Amino acid sequence: MANRTDPLAKNIRGTNPQNLVEKIVRSKVYQHTYWKEQCFGLTAETLVDKAMELDHVGGTYGGNRKPTPFVCLVLKMLQIQPEKDIVVEFIKNEDYKYVRILGAFYLRLTGTDTDVYLYLEPLYNDYRKLRMKNQDGHFSLTHVDEFIDDLLTKDYSCDIAMPRIKKRWNLENIGTLEPRRSALEDDFEEEEEKEEDEMEVDDEREKDYRGRSPVRDRDRKHDSHRYRGPEQLPKENYDDPTREKDYDRDYDRDRGRGRDRDRDRDRDWDYRDRDRDRHRIRDDKDYGREREREGRERDRRDRDRGWRRSHSRSRSRSRDRKERDEDHRKRHARSPSPRRHGDDDGGAPEKSKKKKEKKEKKDDGTDHPDPEIAEANKLRAKLGLKPLRV
Repeated sequence: MANRTDPLAKNIRGTNPQNLVEKIVRSKVYQHTYWKEQCFGLTAETLVDKAMELDHVGGTYGGNRKPTPFVCLVLKMLQIQPEKDIVVEFIKNEDYKYVRILGAFYLRLTGTDTDVYLYLEPLYNDYRKLRMKNQDGHFSLTHVDEFIDDLLTKDYSCDIAMPRIKKRWNLENIGTLEPRRSALEDDFEEEEEKEEDEMEVDDEREKDYRGRSPVRDRDRKHDSHRYRGPEQLPKENYDDPTREKDYDRDYDRDRGRGRDRDRDRDRDWDYRDRDRDRHRIRDDKDYGREREREGRERDRRDRDRGWRRSHSRSRSRSRDRKERDEDHRKRHARSPSPRRHGDDDGGAPEKSKKKKEKKEKKDDGTDHPDPEIAEANKLRAKLGLKPLRV
């Protein structure tokens, strides 16, 4: 019984007013203790006291999606369906901002398109702060005008889907709604009038300044005697022909100085541009030379590194070859069979052969202390050339 809609309530948008809130949110509200304890038996008159106790707005929050007291009171208003005059008084209440927000939210759900724009747009001029409870349970700061803008422009607010309304310009074209007049429009008009007045004053000053330009006065003064006839010239100028020549000379000298000054200024600018281009080209050339120099040094380092590696490999190969030759020589230098006792005749020729081999080895130069020279002498001996003597 406590969750049923008032039997005297009218259908809104063709359905039960409580159905404007989704079933999941509605069931969460019905199970909440605030709904059971504080919202039971409320009427349109006693609802005001509960609305005055609000200190924040929001939808559902937390892991269990608990509803806020604001959503509970919105559902209670949909259940009892207060009269339109009471809702308008809620919106016009300037002392309690949360009461105003509650009335605006209810009117956005149940009101017609014209009433929504008519009663909610004036709240754009309310800049007071509001506490908004987010879905994670933390509070954030917002303002009344921002909340009203969300109601008029967004599809969801406080986890409740907003009914669709027509665009304002469509209602203006139909004639059901007058064009919106901003509260700052009067101030803008005053500022525009002031700017126009200032522009007129500036134009007048520019005209006066142009009319009183000293350069024009000087030119006009220099050129005035040229267009006068003899009867218009002063008597002293007419009687003294040298005075006219002096005027012409001074005027031509001033004009020549002005031309020379302009020519010098243009020449200075040309020199500066030419110097700037020259320095830029020189910097580009220097940068290119540095890059080429770095590339050459890098190639030289790589080449030296490769030569050292190949040289070390060749030296290691020659050393290994020398060791193998020495081992082979030592192995073949020994007698293949031991000597017998009593073979004196056979021992003498063997000794003479060994002495000859030693002499030949000494003559070949293969026993040189330098391994490279010894290796070279071996090759020369194989080719039949004389050994190196170093």
